[in-house]
Amino acid sequence: MKPSEGGFAAVSVAAWPVINCYVTMESRKEEREYSGIGASPGIAHGPVSILREKEIAIPKYQVEIEHHHAEVARFENALLSTRKQIQKIRDQVEGSLGEEEARIFDAHLMVLEDQALIDEIVREMQAAEENVEASLWRVGTRYIEAFGQIDDEYLRERASDIRDVMRRLISNLTGESLDDGERPDNKHVVVAQEIAPSDSASIDKDHVLALVTDLGGKTGHTVIVARSMNIPAVVGLGNISQSVVPGDIVLVDGYEGKVVVNPSEDTLFRYGKLKDERASIEERLFAFSKKVSETQDGHPIQLQANIESAEESVKAVEIGADGVGLFRTEYLFLNTRSLPTEDEQFEAYRGAAEAMGGRPVVIRTLDLGGDKMSLSPELGMQHEFNPFLGYRAIRYCLDNIDIFTTQLRAILRASVHGNVRIMYPMISGFEELKQANECLEIAKEQLRSEEIAFDESIETGSMIEIPSAAIACDTLVSECSFFSIGSNDLIQYLMAVDRLNDRVAHLYEPTHPAVIRMLDMVVKNAREGNVEVSICGEMAGDPILVPLLIGLGIESLSMSPSLLPHAKFVVQSMELSEARDLAKMALSETDGIKILENLTAFYNSRMESIS
Repeated sequence: MKPSEGGFAAVSVAAWPVINCYVTMESRKEEREYSGIGASPGIAHGPVSILREKEIAIPKYQVEIEHHHAEVARFENALLSTRKQIQKIRDQVEGSLGEEEARIFDAHLMVLEDQALIDEIVREMQAAEENVEASLWRVGTRYIEAFGQIDDEYLRERASDIRDVMRRLISNLTGESLDDGERPDNKHVVVAQEIAPSDSASIDKDHVLALVTDLGGKTGHTVIVARSMNIPAVVGLGNISQSVVPGDIVLVDGYEGKVVVNPSEDTLFRYGKLKDERASIEERLFAFSKKVSETQDGHPIQLQANIESAEESVKAVEIGADGVGLFRTEYLFLNTRSLPTEDEQFEAYRGAAEAMGGRPVVIRTLDLGGDKMSLSPELGMQHEFNPFLGYRAIRYCLDNIDIFTTQLRAILRASVHGNVRIMYPMISGFEELKQANECLEIAKEQLRSEEIAFDESIETGSMIEIPSAAIACDTLVSECSFFSIGSNDLIQYLMAVDRLNDRVAHLYEPTHPAVIRMLDMVVKNAREGNVEVSICGEMAGDPILVPLLIGLGIESLSMSPSLLPHAKFVVQSMELSEARDLAKMALSETDGIKILENLTAFYNSRMESIS
């Protein structure tokens, strides 16, 4: 059957239209406000330019078996063309924005080189006896849907990477251009359902005032590009792309995650003042990043960084981090077609250790499972119905000793290049922690026999992110030197709340009395066992919650590097006694909302000095 005789599916891809115009104050429409996620800070306003979805028809038709080789060859040519296009985009981004932003497209290139994925598409073609476009999109859709269900925001955002690669492959197979619109030449605010990574790379900073999207989160590649260009962005607005029309003026508040459509003169005036105030506050907060992290009465608090690569540790040092509280090593395994070698892992860990110049670097061992899928078939990961309670993290590592031992050897080798610590994720009790340390001893003995140097006194720690570990943490103190509270999962498991479920997400409450009392229990047991305790979840980077955590006795907080200046200001604006008073209040209060209100009032009183 020929293409013209078969069915056609349609896939929407972004194209720039010429929808942009200004309106006069006299013709202004009714003001409307939308709330989303403030993903890139800043305030801007201007006319709408809607990034419409262009539909590309995906042909579906039968291919006789004797023509199968020709169809595979057509697929291989499309892979080659797409690889060249994405490499060109990567080079352009590296030249204009830098290497870190350019690495966005490394994952795209690895998708194109993922033999397991390519083989799956070819098998789909053979089984269905159909053309490559139809099989390609069907397989790609399965991957996109799977990634879209992952709890980890960073990994969930990777669904857009796969979709971007798939649409470019479809374009090269069909010969239909992805870009049939003209970019507006006036300054405008881009409004879209979603902006593909390769489209975000072509954003013109001189003409784009802000970015506004229906979908997306704080870790999306569009957001990364927006931040690097200092362009305000608000994402996750639902359906704003369907609610604005040509002629609308929008005001974008990337701080609070708000978008005002057709703002009044009063609103524009108010936000004009707010923009100046925000810029002044950001400048003053950044000045605190170079100061010592201690309370007004001289009590030191360690403010550390969460990182995913050695390169990020360099930026963490520049912004004043006291160390790395969480090095997420799974990203070394996710963005590769084969398992990273011991030497490759060693280089990554050594780079972070050396960049920190003696400051502590806590390296978390592999935290993969059914919720975090790798391109590497060697890991043997399979999709699970409930991956968050499944075969993951330390459970996987203790069942795959070779992979685990290789990682432990790499960390040990890096330990002679800095102050390196090892941390095990998702420990549920004493026996798992004991087994993990036994594996570490095996790795140490191997290195000794090979006369390879490592830090014989390297410290190990346990993440406290499962309620069973928190409740029985007094049994863990004999097997480790420190605890690191993973507040995200601990709250989720404790409250039985799926943060991706809109119907119950509001129940995810960090100031719930049960959460605060469990944190207090962990700290007290750690203190009695002479074990250090830190926290590395989202709570650690929330300036409103920082005083509470310090008051509870947590003296090391690890967060995204960008949050460090704000947290350091809060620490330096209070005395330890004030933090302890807030903790006493929280432990005696039964209403989580009232606890949050009290913490917010304290935070606002400190911010008055810098506003």
